[in-house]
Amino acid sequence: MAGLAAAGHSSNDAERVVSERLAWAFPAGVPTGGHAVFDVVDTDGGTVGYVWIGPDATDDSGAWQFWSVVIDDDKYGRGFGRAAMHLAEEYARAQGATSIGVQVFGDHTSSRVLYESLGYSAVSVKMRKILS
Repeated sequence: MAGLAAAGHSSNDAERVVSERLAWAFPAGVPTGGHAVFDVVDTDGGTVGYVWIGPDATDDSGAWQFWSVVIDDDKYGRGFGRAAMHLAEEYARAQGATSIGVQVFGDHTSSRVLYESLGYSAVSVKMRKILS
């Protein structure tokens, strides 16, 4: 929700957006429609984050989306996100995905650098200016 708030959504609106997204992808708390959530684990088997992946919200049956990529703050920069995204891409490909997208908020510079290094490119950019 912090990313939505940083993008200009009110806290109530951010909560609503997250709730709607979760209800759409996880009715009754279970992934549906090809969605999957994978824990990201370290070499000791400890969970250090998760990846949520599934079909995107368009009519293109081959288009998939990283809905969420979360790595614990103290584990950033250790390759967990990169490895998790590679494995999730393989999973999506095995499910018939022909493309995959990821959304990144403007203030997440390190995430954008990671995504670009993995071959992702910007398809649209939303900009805003706060007027006082």
